[in-house]
Amino acid sequence: MDFTASEASIDLAALTRRLLQAWADSGPAIHTVAGVRPGFDVALWSRLASAGVLDAALPQQVGGGGFGLEEQCAILGEIGRTTAPAPYLASIAVGAATVGRFGTPAQIERWAVPVVRGSATVAPALAEPGPGTVVADRPDAGLRLDGARTAVPSGAFADTVLVEASTPDGPVLALLDRGARGLTIARQEVVDGDDAALLEFDGVEVPTDGVLDGAEAAAWARRRATIGWCAWQLGVLDAALHATAEYARTREQFGKPIGSFQAVRQRLADAYIDVDAVRLTLTEAVWRETAGLPSGEAVATAKFWAAEAGHRVAHTAVHVHGGVGIDTDHPTHRYFVAAKRAEFALGSATAQLRTLGRLLAGA
Repeated sequence: MDFTASEASIDLAALTRRLLQAWADSGPAIHTVAGVRPGFDVALWSRLASAGVLDAALPQQVGGGGFGLEEQCAILGEIGRTTAPAPYLASIAVGAATVGRFGTPAQIERWAVPVVRGSATVAPALAEPGPGTVVADRPDAGLRLDGARTAVPSGAFADTVLVEASTPDGPVLALLDRGARGLTIARQEVVDGDDAALLEFDGVEVPTDGVLDGAEAAAWARRRATIGWCAWQLGVLDAALHATAEYARTREQFGKPIGSFQAVRQRLADAYIDVDAVRLTLTEAVWRETAGLPSGEAVATAKFWAAEAGHRVAHTAVHVHGGVGIDTDHPTHRYFVAAKRAEFALGSATAQLRTLGRLLAGA
């Protein structure tokens, strides 16, 4: 296993950080979780596209720079640092990447290329445990979808939906335009104020040119989405930890910086170890996935740490900040709710342990 970051991932992370820092410094009104905060800043998305951030880490067949998952995770980590309303995970790392990998040339041109150019977004509606299953039967041409999927990230504003549906032959992925007949989209406000959506499918007809066949497509998209959430969470937690450590260094109580108190030092030390655990397990999952090795166990392990460590680090940040940590207008609250959302996305820590147990038992 090689822990060395690629030159491209370092450069893309630096470019993304500069762009997002400039965005954050501009103080946009939506950069808060007090009230409703839209999850999509069109101007920021266009700026990222113009700078080459959206296409750089995608395969060349979709107009990308030929890089891949490691570079996507580097970009996602920087987006997590600012919790910027840029749907890179949904639209690029999962949506465009999946279409680029499993789609036909016509599907790539119709659904992936506009995303790469920054003129459209995609919302992956992947299956999760619990109610809301989308089922499909196969008529002579295409699919017919019925069911629902709740809390779909980026679903409230997406131009295209990439939905995972169950068939007697296994899961399939279908591409739907926002105005598809029988598809109802209702905005939902999730914990961090992002624009999720309830998607309801009532006999939605999907022609054959909207179906991504192949047993591996749905599993591949799920692995990429899970790894992407881990990368985004790493950025959130790293930024929260640095902000908390700085606060402990400068905030005084009883005439001393609170960081000099043993209990505070211990909490910060534990948080540092937790963040490094997220980074290490993510690196292994990315390496195995990129190398084409079996990665299911590594992905479940990485998501377990992103969830478990995310819970602990988020609470440490709030506790060390004290009263301002629960102020919804303070940056600490933004990182707290971001970490909590990533904790439960595509399975909590307990769900990941169950997945890991099944994989180990099968092996």
